[in-house]
Amino acid sequence: MRGKSLKAAVATAAVALIAAGCTSTPEPETPSDTGGELRIYASEPASLFPPMADDNPSIVVIRQIYKGLVEYDTKGAPVNVIADSITSSDNKVWTIKLKSGFKFTNDEPVTADSFINAWNFTAYGPNAATNSYFLSNIGGYDALQSKDPDGDGPKTAPEPAAKTLSGLKKIDDTTFEVTLTKAFSGFPAQVGYSGYFPVAKACLDDVKACTEKPIGNGAYKIEGSWEHNVQVKLSRNDAYTASKGKADTLVFKIYDKQETGYADFKAGELDIFEAVPSAEVKAAMAQYGERFFQKPSNNFTYVGLPLYDARFQDKKIRQALSLAIDRQAIIDAVFDGRFSAAQGVVSPNFLGYRDGACANCKYDPVKAKSLLDEAGGWKGGKIVLWANAGAGHEKWMQAVGDGWKKDLGIDYELNTSLQFPEYLAKGDQKKFDGPFRLGWGPDYPWFETYLAPLYGTGGSSNNSGYTNPAFDQLVEQGNGAKTQDEGIKFYQQAEDVIVDDLPVIPMWFGKVSDVYSENVKTFVFNPISGVEYDKVVLNPAK
Repeated sequence: MRGKSLKAAVATAAVALIAAGCTSTPEPETPSDTGGELRIYASEPASLFPPMADDNPSIVVIRQIYKGLVEYDTKGAPVNVIADSITSSDNKVWTIKLKSGFKFTNDEPVTADSFINAWNFTAYGPNAATNSYFLSNIGGYDALQSKDPDGDGPKTAPEPAAKTLSGLKKIDDTTFEVTLTKAFSGFPAQVGYSGYFPVAKACLDDVKACTEKPIGNGAYKIEGSWEHNVQVKLSRNDAYTASKGKADTLVFKIYDKQETGYADFKAGELDIFEAVPSAEVKAAMAQYGERFFQKPSNNFTYVGLPLYDARFQDKKIRQALSLAIDRQAIIDAVFDGRFSAAQGVVSPNFLGYRDGACANCKYDPVKAKSLLDEAGGWKGGKIVLWANAGAGHEKWMQAVGDGWKKDLGIDYELNTSLQFPEYLAKGDQKKFDGPFRLGWGPDYPWFETYLAPLYGTGGSSNNSGYTNPAFDQLVEQGNGAKTQDEGIKFYQQAEDVIVDDLPVIPMWFGKVSDVYSENVKTFVFNPISGVEYDKVVLNPAK
C-alpha cells in the first residue's frame, strides 16, 4: 500500500489507497543523525537475490541493499527513486525513464539493461525464480515457460520458445518500454516490489556468488558475505546518490526462535525487535513505554487448505472447518485481543474493504456440523496442522485444532518441525499433507495484491493449488479498469468468490508490535515496507 499524492511523475495511473499510514516524525537532520551500529532481530532469509526472494526475512534485508524504480510514502503512494518517470496513455504500454548517476557497488551503472536483464532472468522458466509470477503480465511471458511432459518423471522439460520478454524494449540507456498483455493501472505501484529491482550484469553471470555476497545499488552494501544462521552485516553505501542511510552499519542478527531473540533484546543485545512475542506484549508496553510501537498492520494470517488433497476438495468441508473456528476467542486468549478477526481477505485499511464480507468466517459450530454432515462427514482421519518452527504459532494453531476436535469431532496433530525456508519450500512444492499456517503482506498498494498472487491460477503464493476461471476473470476486469476506484467492484466480486470457495481460511489482520532500545533516537515506520532501517537514527555513543 502506498498512498496518494504523487511526489513525482508516476504516470497517468491512479494511485493505490489506504486509509491511513503511520510513522514517527523524523526530526530535522543534524550532524549527529548519522553513525553507529543498528542491531536488528532477523530470521534466516531464503535468498538475498531479488528474483529469488519472496519471503519477508529476505525482502527486509534486500530493501537495504537494493533500490528499485519507486518506493512508497507513508500513505502508500509510489515515489520515484531510480525512475524519473513512469508514464502511459492506455495503462498497457508504459515508458520508464531512469535517473542518471545510480551505480551498483561494483561501479556498474544502473541502466535500462539492469532492469530488462533482471526481469528477463526472473521470467525465464528454467531459472525457477520465485518472483517469476510477478512478471507474468508482461508481453511474451508464456514463451519463456515450458512444461515437463511427465511431471516428476524421467523426461525433462523442453527449452522454452524464447529467453527474453517480447514486452520489454530498450529505447536508450536510460529509457525502456514495457508492454503488458492487458491494461493494468496499478503498474507504477507494482514495480516497487523487490522482485522488480535491478540486478547487476555481474550478478546474472554468477547468481550463486551474488546471493552470498550481493552487488546492490541501495543505501547499504554487504560487509563480507551472508553468514548463514548468524547474521547479515551491512555498511552504508556512501556512493549511493539518493537519500543516504543514517546508521553506519546495520546488523541483521539471525535467530531460529523468536523467544531467544526477544530475550537478547531485553538483555541489550539488539536495538530493534519486530513482532514482540504475544505473551510479552503487555509487559513490553509497560516496560518500554514510548519505545513500544504498535499500529494496525495489513498483515493477513490464514490457514491454507491443500486443495490438491482429495479430503479438502469439497467446499462444504472447507466451510465447515472455517465456521468451527472461534477467531475472537483465540485472539483474546493467545494475543490479548490485539488482532482484528478477518471478515474477508483484504485489509481493513484498504479502499474497498467491507465489514462482514466473509459469512463463513463467523463462529457457528451448529452450521459447521450441519455442513460437515451434508458433505458426508469427515472421513480423512487425523488432520496434520502445519506451522513453521520458532515463530510462536503453536498455541493458536493448537486452538484451531482443539476447536475442530470439539465442534466437529476431527482429531489432529501439530507439526512445527520445519524452519521457515524449508517450510516455504514445502508449501511451494504443494507437499503439505494437511492445513498450513501462512501469512501475507501486500507487495504493493493495490487491492489486487491480496487476490491474484494467493488465489489466481498459477499465482506466485497460491499454495492451495486453487483455480477458478470466474475468479481469474473478475480480477482481470478489475485490473483493466482505468483506476482502482473503478476496478474495486470487480475486485470485491472476486473476494466474494474466495470467501465462498475458501481455498484458505481467513484468520485475522495483525498489529505491528515493535520495540526499540534506548540507543535509537528516531524510529521510522512505513505501513507498506515496515521499519525503514535506512532512516533510523541512533543516539550518539556515550
